[in-house]
Amino acid sequence: VQLQASGGGLVHAGGSLRLACVASGLTFSNYLMGWFRQAPGKEREFVAAITGSGVGTYYSDSVKGRFTISRDNAKNTVYLQMNSLKPEDTAVYFCATRNSGLSYYDQRAYGNWGQGTLVTVSS
Repeated sequence: VQLQASGGGLVHAGGSLRLACVASGLTFSNYLMGWFRQAPGKEREFVAAITGSGVGTYYSDSVKGRFTISRDNAKNTVYLQMNSLKPEDTAVYFCATRNSGLSYYDQRAYGNWGQGTLVTVSS
């Protein structure tokens, strides 16, 4: 299994970015996909998740209403649309597949991780 995340970059506060994560080596639609992030000096935290069908979506309180997770199973790709970005959103963003029955917000549930893409939001 390989996950390739892209779309990070430098943006001013209030701006937008769209991250993408392309998966290979798995039956993509079978997996709930998650986005996590890790800011400098902090632990990795849950951002958003989406069920295999795309019907169910989940968000952390810190991004709810600003970020939107979606997926295209035909393209084996999950997206994270990030709007109204804030400096505190600065982090490396990772995509991952959930491989266990643990909760979607628990990073221990995820067995395959992408390499991460850096998002920097300037004030």
